[in-house]
Amino acid sequence: MSSDDSQSTENELWRGLNDKARAALDTRNYAKKDVATRLATTGVDAGEIVTDAPGPKAGLEDAWIPGVEIFPRNVYQQRHRGWFAEFARLTEGRLNDIGFTPQQWATATMFAGTAKGFHIHPPSIPADQDPAEWHQKLFPSATESTNYEDRPYGEEQWDAMFFVQGMIEFLLLDERAGMPRKAMRFIIDGDNYPGKNNIGLVIPSGVAHALRCASSEDVIMVYGTSTTFNPPFEGRLHSDAENCPLPDEWDRYFLDNES
Repeated sequence: MSSDDSQSTENELWRGLNDKARAALDTRNYAKKDVATRLATTGVDAGEIVTDAPGPKAGLEDAWIPGVEIFPRNVYQQRHRGWFAEFARLTEGRLNDIGFTPQQWATATMFAGTAKGFHIHPPSIPADQDPAEWHQKLFPSATESTNYEDRPYGEEQWDAMFFVQGMIEFLLLDERAGMPRKAMRFIIDGDNYPGKNNIGLVIPSGVAHALRCASSEDVIMVYGTSTTFNPPFEGRLHSDAENCPLPDEWDRYFLDNES
């Protein structure tokens, strides 16, 4: 069908609308873009980017934030009882592969309709090192080998996490000096939704991260950190979503102190 024929068919389809509505009309394009494009823009399912070995998924090297790990988790349902799933072992698995042993474990609950972040943890830069050069040394290109022993896990906060309940939209932005500013956006399923989107996630220091509930139920997360909780390490970027703002009318009335 030629473009003229297609236009004629479309005009015929919508001729029952008035001119103003027809001029404003648009239809959704259901064609999917490639994974790398969606990863940096509209988002992907975590199962599309999960990896069986440390580092980026093959074919996504240019879109991947260095140091981020997204690895599979198996959730075993026990019908009429619940489910069971592992996350990490001391002597095997992804955290062992990259030499990351969390020093503190914690849980957090997010009520449906809420969000966290963006927040970020400061990288530890040796006094005699340029920050950009230091990061480029720690995180070489995808074709070069990584020496995980050089990573100062004990001096900066890295996060390792998984989700027990809910659906979560996760966003990452690389803000480290000397590193390309890449973005990653993906959906994670909690253990109560067993499937390919049950993943473990590792986030390096210097990578801003935010998450929000992607369904109508509360989210429960479990996370380990490479250092113990230290308030100065908790930097905030555009985190007003956490403030639960009042409607404009309420805000004006509540803050009006004039008699």
